[in-house]
Amino acid sequence: MKRLVTIVLLIGGLLVAGCSADASSTSNAQSSETALDFTATTVDGASFDGASLAGKPTVLWFWAPWCPTCRAQAGGVSDLATTYGADVNVVGVGSLDESSAIDEFAAAVPADFTQLDDPDGDVWRHFGITAQSTYVVLDADREVVASGYLTDDELASTVAALAG
Repeated sequence: MKRLVTIVLLIGGLLVAGCSADASSTSNAQSSETALDFTATTVDGASFDGASLAGKPTVLWFWAPWCPTCRAQAGGVSDLATTYGADVNVVGVGSLDESSAIDEFAAAVPADFTQLDDPDGDVWRHFGITAQSTYVVLDADREVVASGYLTDDELASTVAALAG
């Protein structure tokens, strides 16, 4: 029941924000010291500790499996993970649906990078995410350098600057 209430509340918030390129930026409430203080489960069922991302720039991609914008971004995020995967952490965070739908979407993403199953929105809340598709890009010191909706080109140029 708690899971259903959480999903309904998250979806309600999204009805206000919408699923489009105009999604508002996140108001990231995390400091650089607490940004990676979270745990989650991957779509493969493994435990994931956000602290494992420390020391490298990180792209967090917050998506929902039913979001057409998110589906359109899967190729760009995959290209990013393939190009910069050795130098930059790329993590997808699926939410706003049941685990089965999140897992199905993650399996259809072309590149192999960490995908988190966040059906209750715990990781989303940790980063203050209120709309999909949203990115949070952290530098190696865990400072937010970009957040909100980013085009593929904006995301790629932000990551290229961090990786170079």
